[in-house]
Amino acid sequence: MTKGADVAKRVDGRGLAGRPRFYKAVTVAPASPSREREAGAFRLLLDGKGVRTPAGKAMLVPTQALAQAIAAEWEAQADRIDPATMPLTRLANSAIDGVMGREADVRADIVKYAGSDLVCYRAESPPELVRLQSQAWDPVLAWVQAALGADLRVAQGIMPAPQPGSATARIAGAVEARRSAFDLAALHVMTTLTGSAVLALAHAHGRLGVEEAWRAAHVDEDWQISQWGEDAEAKARRERRWLDMQAAGRLLALVA
Repeated sequence: MTKGADVAKRVDGRGLAGRPRFYKAVTVAPASPSREREAGAFRLLLDGKGVRTPAGKAMLVPTQALAQAIAAEWEAQADRIDPATMPLTRLANSAIDGVMGREADVRADIVKYAGSDLVCYRAESPPELVRLQSQAWDPVLAWVQAALGADLRVAQGIMPAPQPGSATARIAGAVEARRSAFDLAALHVMTTLTGSAVLALAHAHGRLGVEEAWRAAHVDEDWQISQWGEDAEAKARRERRWLDMQAAGRLLALVA
């Protein structure tokens, strides 16, 4: 069989939502060492055929642990495939299709969040919310200063408060250290979900657990809920976002 024919016969990951399960066996194998970029990577096989991303690229992941976790998502599918139950698969697709080759852009976007980071903008009132923000966010700002050397300014209210260039440069250095596209994909997801590069980095460095980072990102929202109750649609949306946050945290651990 020619190489071209082999590629054509591999499983394509596009348009799977609601599709009947079309495979029996899910396995993990080392990628072919014949191609330098595949060396040391692992691939997912469905009935012996390699899975491809929505953009048609081979789904190659950097560790066996991540490959096995993704395989477990595919194995868990019942009669019909539900991508909503496959967050690691979706995140791996994002890393391969959206981050590889664009690492500098993704890093820059993460650092941009630090310029107006959630944890740097504080309420002026009521006192209880001011206290809750300080309790959740001050220790994280102390950590980012001690660990990364980033002395971020705190502002009251919502008016823009530009951060010192030296502080954002320190954040940029910490983000630059995340070399893997998979690391960056997970860090970017956490940053966008929380509105905070600081919280994402605190989790990536082991300062915060994923649940701690999530709670810290929702201090304002939780206080509002305590006062006015919770909207059902907003609750469902938050639950979906929490699944993505968990997947990002798990991916960071699996590629470590």
